[in-house]
Amino acid sequence: MIPFLDLKAQYASIKDEVDAAVLGVLASAQYVLGEEVAEFEREFAAYCGTKHAVAVNTGTSALHLALIAAGVGPGDEVITVPFTFVATASAVCYVGARPVFVDVEPITLTMAPEKLEAAITPRTKAIVPVHLYGQMADMGEIAAIAARHGIPVIEDACQAHGAEYRGQRAGSIGALGCFSFYPGKNLGACGEGGIAVTDNDDHATMLRILRDWGQEQRYHHVLKGFNYRMDGIQGAILRVKLRHLEDWTNARRAHAARYSHLLKGLVDLVPPVEAPGRRHVYHVYAVRSRDRDSLARTLHSAGIQTGLHYPIPVHLQKAHADLGYQSGDFPAAERAAREVLSLPIYPEMTARQVEQVAASVEQDAYVA
Repeated sequence: MIPFLDLKAQYASIKDEVDAAVLGVLASAQYVLGEEVAEFEREFAAYCGTKHAVAVNTGTSALHLALIAAGVGPGDEVITVPFTFVATASAVCYVGARPVFVDVEPITLTMAPEKLEAAITPRTKAIVPVHLYGQMADMGEIAAIAARHGIPVIEDACQAHGAEYRGQRAGSIGALGCFSFYPGKNLGACGEGGIAVTDNDDHATMLRILRDWGQEQRYHHVLKGFNYRMDGIQGAILRVKLRHLEDWTNARRAHAARYSHLLKGLVDLVPPVEAPGRRHVYHVYAVRSRDRDSLARTLHSAGIQTGLHYPIPVHLQKAHADLGYQSGDFPAAERAAREVLSLPIYPEMTARQVEQVAASVEQDAYVA
């Protein structure tokens, strides 16, 4: 069987380093925040090219606090995309604001800049592009539109650790950038974790206060905050993994290039495209097929696991029916939801495994 991802193989490759890091935290008894988390914050900020990084317990928490730091609150509107994991919209709802969706580009499946300006109203207080599958949205166009209207951009970079747009790292272009360290991410914790990055001193200070019960100092609660602190063990593990991230990214990119070469020219099969000027880090290698379900069945029969990212756009989810959107409102997102299928991709894959997956995809295309 070829798994969709193999976290056991990743652990085995760095076991001694991870074990030593965990034991170090246990010996120090710095279980919540602590020096390992502080060091990880410094190292991740340097990796992203930002002044500050504030570690929290999940990527959703990072988005939630980033919205608060940007001044978003009840009655405001936040523009984002419907083709994303639901957490993007949920974080907007957490602050009492309303998610306003714009469609995605048909090729990259990231925010379509040409749809953005028409969605801006006097109530728009933030724009949240999603760097989907490991590729950044068109931040040049999005940032230019946002600047004209004086609206902050918050990058949802939860799937884009190390991705780049014209040489700038994900998270470093907007007012704030948010990342998830859910275990399956390119940089994943051994549990939950997240982080927000920024160059703004005031934003960073607010994030640090908000994540720790609104405390400016112990028992001095200046804001109504949250228990969003990162565990010390996760900080230590993430420090170890960050040292390997570039090698892992290069392996993902090599596997993606091999997939794209092997799958080129297949009828009714569209591999992902790396847009000019961007560095795709392939958190997900999502192909598109009009008969996606048949392809998934073929691969399952061959012992190959696949994923669906995402089969129902957020605007059609029952939980967000109150927003009033209907089927047909965002045709590019809805078509993608019907067609995408994620193939296995992880650094520990072998070339032979990539070839086996591609051969099974080709067999389905040939039979079809």
